[in-house]
Amino acid sequence: MDKAINISTEALANPPPELRDLNLDQLATSTTPPPAPSAPTQATQATQATDAPAALATPPSKAEVGHTAAVGHGLDAKLQVVDENQRFTDSLDDHMRGWQLAHSGFNYDVVAVFGSQSTGKSTLLNKLFGTRFDVMSESERRQTTKGIWMSKADQIDVLVMDVEGTDGRERGEDQDFERKSALFSMAVAEVLIVNIWEHQVGLYQGANMGLLKTVFEVNLGLFLAAKQKGKANGSSQDKTLLLFVIRDHIGATPLANLRNTLSADLNRLWDGLSKPDGLEQTTIETFFDLDFVALPHKLLQPEKFDESVQDLRKRFVKPAKGSEGAEGEGDYVFKSRYHKRIPADGISTYMRTIWDAVVSNKDLDLPTQQELLAQFRCGEIASQAYALFSQRLDAFPAAPGAGKIDSSLGALMVAAIGAALEAYDREASRYHASVYGRQRTELVGKLHAALHPLFVSHLKNLHKLVLRQFRLEVEAALKNDGYDFAKVVREAKSKAETTFDDEARKVVLEESGWKVDEARATLDEDMEHVAELLRKEETRKMVAVIERNIKRQMSDVVELALNKPSEDMWDKVLVAFKAALAKAEEAYLKKATSFNCTDDEKDAALALLRRRSWLALRSKIDEHTAEAPMLVKLKLVFEDKFRYDAEGVPRVWKPEDDIDMIFRKAKESVLELIPLYAEIKPAEPANAFDLPSSAGTTGLIDPAAASADEDFDFTESLQLMSPSAQSALSTRFRREADAYYVEAKRSMVASRAQIPYWIYGVLVILGWNEFVAVLRNPLYFTVLLLAAAGAYITWTLNMTGPALAVARGVSNEVVRTVNEQIHNYFQAQSVDVHAARHHARREPVAVPARNATVEEIELSEKRRDKAE
Repeated sequence: MDKAINISTEALANPPPELRDLNLDQLATSTTPPPAPSAPTQATQATQATDAPAALATPPSKAEVGHTAAVGHGLDAKLQVVDENQRFTDSLDDHMRGWQLAHSGFNYDVVAVFGSQSTGKSTLLNKLFGTRFDVMSESERRQTTKGIWMSKADQIDVLVMDVEGTDGRERGEDQDFERKSALFSMAVAEVLIVNIWEHQVGLYQGANMGLLKTVFEVNLGLFLAAKQKGKANGSSQDKTLLLFVIRDHIGATPLANLRNTLSADLNRLWDGLSKPDGLEQTTIETFFDLDFVALPHKLLQPEKFDESVQDLRKRFVKPAKGSEGAEGEGDYVFKSRYHKRIPADGISTYMRTIWDAVVSNKDLDLPTQQELLAQFRCGEIASQAYALFSQRLDAFPAAPGAGKIDSSLGALMVAAIGAALEAYDREASRYHASVYGRQRTELVGKLHAALHPLFVSHLKNLHKLVLRQFRLEVEAALKNDGYDFAKVVREAKSKAETTFDDEARKVVLEESGWKVDEARATLDEDMEHVAELLRKEETRKMVAVIERNIKRQMSDVVELALNKPSEDMWDKVLVAFKAALAKAEEAYLKKATSFNCTDDEKDAALALLRRRSWLALRSKIDEHTAEAPMLVKLKLVFEDKFRYDAEGVPRVWKPEDDIDMIFRKAKESVLELIPLYAEIKPAEPANAFDLPSSAGTTGLIDPAAASADEDFDFTESLQLMSPSAQSALSTRFRREADAYYVEAKRSMVASRAQIPYWIYGVLVILGWNEFVAVLRNPLYFTVLLLAAAGAYITWTLNMTGPALAVARGVSNEVVRTVNEQIHNYFQAQSVDVHAARHHARREPVAVPARNATVEEIELSEKRRDKAE
């Protein structure tokens, strides 16, 4: 063992039973990221080893206490950790729980003893720590302790290891187990008690100098590996206390002389070692602290022996606060720099790994063993912490649904992570700092990964909720009169952003690296899009309102102007239209200012407004210039010119009137109006209205409205009637005018064909006899009086109309009844009936013979009846 000894991954080739069923990939991790901020440093761990707070030592549960009682391990129980066949025990974890040390964290210490066989090592330990190791019988000298035994000291949290003695006759020259046990004790114990007799001081084999040389060489290799790791990690390797207990000291040689002799032998032994590079100038005090204690003779001075043992025991008991010596810990042997920093719950795994490495003759690197233990235990603790986190995660309330958020989600996430990390930190912070920090970082990342879907879902729902509230607030504000669109959008957007930031901040966990910038940018884009849509909608509504107002204002103007055609008819229409359009543009520009419209958007909107207004005017003109309305207008104008004179008095046609000339002038004047109606053309050029042939569209203009007017041509819109339409209208008007002419002619003929007055005298003379006959006949005269009285009463009571209606109704009813009777008669005379009758007339009826029977006569009658 002249070279430095370092452990490799081969140390895990034969893992202990506790590790065989576990994932050893965690133990092979070589990367060492910086520890988490909450990870304790090695200096802190060293302090915890001797003065750890009670919070780190979790008391055993009732289940563990019950388990201890079940297995029967009490405080005084001992355990053979390694038997004589070099097999490591499987019961150390149970004994740690039985000794109530499993949850002590760093608040425990380990002491080991070795020396020559039958030198009273077990007896010393029993008296010093109150243990019950087997001791040698006084009547015979033989090996008592076989292998390595362990027990807990009475009333103090100290694990005591009793190591098999060296130089025993049972093993003879086989020093393999001696070397392995010494190396194992050096690796796990803080204080190594070397038990020698006074008369052995100065001897080489008797004082175990050969064994110590092996221990020094191995420990030098351990310290070299630790030094190399310490340079990288900023730490230093702990020392080990070699406490030489000189037995049966009778006082002939002072203790100081014995100390000097042993110190000189140890220095000489150290100087003879083959040291690794870089450690040539080191001394034994660099890695070991040496202490020497002398005990009186146990048989010759039993009382002094017991008193000295009790005084020595006080050095193993932690002093009360404030009673330390000048160095801070006084004569207390378990100083912080000796502690191996192995948590109590991992001591079993650590010792097993060390022993397996020792037994298999593999390189031993204690810091690496501590890291492997930390990787195993921290990984196990991290899994338990994640299981606790999963339970809390399953207890989260159900998702509120799309567009809804749970404001308590962030607090629940923080609480779940906090509980998991608290459980992890409580158990894992006692292990190697870098491994603890690395595993903690991995655990935090795993926790954040599990919560990230909830974070993303929360942001999506928050995005929908805030966007919906933004739209509703803007729409509600737009219903008020006199609103400022830009101000409304700005205020609603500011409120929405504040709500989003506040709610998003609640679910952003520390150290998660989660960002809401992208979600915030998406929200801003969507709000801008919604605002743009609302602005388009408001603009469309505004243009529609302006269009309706123009159409309403122009309705009366167009109707009055077109119903009274004149040369300046279109001037009146266009002047009124331009005035209405100017007011509409002014109203739009006033509103557009609050929309934050650009100049291009304003120009495009005004162009669209002018176009839509012109189309509205044109649509109103089209209503009045259609063929049917135009024919009515022309007829009215013709009637005014034909039926009325210049003063507006209706004409009564007389034979001397020149109907033909009046008709011709009226018709020609009306036909001249058709070209006036056919085209919008003002008499004064100043009154003309010009509209650009095309107008660019921007995002503000409704694409549907813009696309509907893409083929609009202002020049063509001025033409109201095509030549063919004018020709058709002219033809129809001529026919209507001809009818008026014929009617006028007939009225003139009717006035000329009156009955001469002398005819009435002739009628009186010729009908005088009948008149007298009626007067002389009482019956006729009575009927005449009744008819005259009824007519007078009917005329007086103004019942002529009802009487005529009654008479008309009675006559109609009589006519209807007669028609029904005639119809029923002819319907009864169907074709089949006529055919049957005709056939009956033609078919001869059989006449029964004179001598026919009664049956034949009846049959003949039936046939005759059927024929009829």
